Parts: sequence; structure tokens; C-alpha cells
Amino acid sequence: MAFALAPTAALDGYRLEAHEAVGSTNALALDHGRAGDAGRLWVVSKRQESGRGRRGRAWATPQGNLAATLLLVTGGELKTAATLGFVAGLALSDALDAVVPKGRIAMAIDGASAGSNRFTLKWPNDVLASGAKLAGILLESAMLEGGRFAVAVGIGVNVVAHPEGLPYPATSLKALGGDCDAETLFLALSDAWSENARLWNEGRGLDAIRQRWLGRAAGLGGEVAVRIDGDVVRGTFETIDEDCRFVIRRSDGTVMTVAAGDVHFGAVASAGAI
Repeated sequence: MAFALAPTAALDGYRLEAHEAVGSTNALALDHGRAGDAGRLWVVSKRQESGRGRRGRAWATPQGNLAATLLLVTGGELKTAATLGFVAGLALSDALDAVVPKGRIAMAIDGASAGSNRFTLKWPNDVLASGAKLAGILLESAMLEGGRFAVAVGIGVNVVAHPEGLPYPATSLKALGGDCDAETLFLALSDAWSENARLWNEGRGLDAIRQRWLGRAAGLGGEVAVRIDGDVVRGTFETIDEDCRFVIRRSDGTVMTVAAGDVHFGAVASAGAI
């Protein structure tokens, strides 16, 4: 089966560029943006050789996993575009629900209860399955002429394999007993993206996206630790605010809003060092 767009995505003006292997789908998408591409272009591959995650971390995409990046070009505010990561998380979790057969609901490995969702969203950019990392999302941008900028919404999914020896649990669809391939998942993802992007509506529907995201949030209401530039803040994961920043209530009752940091739940959050 070859990569293909869902009919709904094609009708919404999205296009597709598929590769057998790439260095980085995000880098390639941004190159297209700098070269004048109008956006709404999906760049996809089942093998990525120099992918990266948040803060420059490596993101491995061995053969059979999914690396997908959506290039968007906008003249809006970068702050608004940054919330596209939450649109991506919802779209991917919707797609996974559509293509992965129903299975048991597990208590998350790191202590963040999955509740009624098989796939949950960990702030700011991970999709979890049974508490283990299944997918990561990375947004990158590049300034263009005329005050516009290109945004690369990168989505990497462990379809057939996941990395070992990480400081956090990871999994793949194959390890969970699924037989979905990257092409089938992308077809569902392109459809789910279109639906969630219409809801987002260039940021005007962000509150609806926020409410949907909170309905899938991992660890909501539970113990959490957030590492911020070397410091660790502990407390309870209370919500995400109107700008989708992480809100933590500390034991003394004070509330802290976090724009960027590494989040840990449950037993990991209780540990003396993370």
C-alpha cells in the first residue's frame, strides 16, 4: 500500500509528498517553505535517518515507523501557530482510535491513569499508549519574506519498533498487538487533521481544542514534577490555561504556569531526582 491522503484532506486543499527515506521530514518541509511552497503539504516517510525531537534530542524512525510533517505557511502570530501541537496530538489520537482495534485500558506505567482513553496526551507533545510513549510531536518554524513564516508540524509514531534503554517507557503499535501499518495510520491522520484543524480555525477555536485536549490529558489531577531549566517544580497537574500552558498547583497552594519543561507523573514525580 502506498501513502495516500484521505479524500477529506484532498478536498481541503492538502497535498502529499511521500519518500522511501529522508533525513528529516521537518527539515525537508521547511526547505519547501523557504523555496516558496504555499503550504498545506504533507511530507511523509517510513524511514527517517536524522530526525530530532524537542531540545535537539534524536528521534529514531527505523523502517516501518511513520515520520510525517505538515508544512503550513501563515502570516498570523507565531504564538497562535505554537498551539498547532495540540491540534496534532488530538488528530493523531483520533487516528489511532480509528485504526487500532479496541483493547484493554491499562493503568499508565508512570502513574498517569489512562482513564477511558486508550491513547492519552502528555503535555506538551507526546502521545502515550498504556502510559508509554508511542509518538512525539515537534513544531519548528522559519521566517519568510513579507512577515510570513513556515511552520513544520512534525509527527513521529512508533509503528513497528520503539527505542530501548530510555529513561522513560516507550512502546510501538506492534508491541501493543496492533497490525496497522504506517500508510494506513497516515491515511487516518490526514483525515483527522482536517477535522481538528477546522475546529482550531486559525486559532479562533483554540478553546474547543483545549477542552478536547484536556479530555485526553495524561495525569490530569495527579502528582507531577516539571523540570524547568535544571530546577524541578512539584505539585498537582491542575489544567492547561487559555494559551495551553501547563498549570501546576504546589503543596503550599500557589499556582505556577509553565510554558516549557519536561513533565513526569506518579512514582517518577515523587522521586528525589528526575
